[in-house]
Amino acid sequence: MDCLFCKIIKGEIPSTKLYEDELVYAFRDIDPQAPTHFLIVPKEHISSADDLDENHKELIGHIFLVAKKLCAEEGLTKGYRIVNNCKEDGGQTVDHLHFHVLGGRSLNWPPG
Repeated sequence: MDCLFCKIIKGEIPSTKLYEDELVYAFRDIDPQAPTHFLIVPKEHISSADDLDENHKELIGHIFLVAKKLCAEEGLTKGYRIVNNCKEDGGQTVDHLHFHVLGGRSLNWPPG
């Protein structure tokens, strides 16, 4: 498989790791859109949110709890945003489910 995020998870491509456990890997975005910008990706290759099913409920809950933990560690006491882009029209550019976590400044709405 020629997946960018799978290669990052395996350590084949360097990243600035923030967190890792048996289910997920979190690392800093190489093109940050906010003072704090990191990604949380499941270790299981899932192409997009559209490919989730009932078997992924625990994984998705875990991702949000990891986001909360990391945001506390990053000092994002005034809030943060969790973003998932799904498929081409949704802005997804890597074919592996991932969540952007952004914070450290006021985030406008709509995002664009």
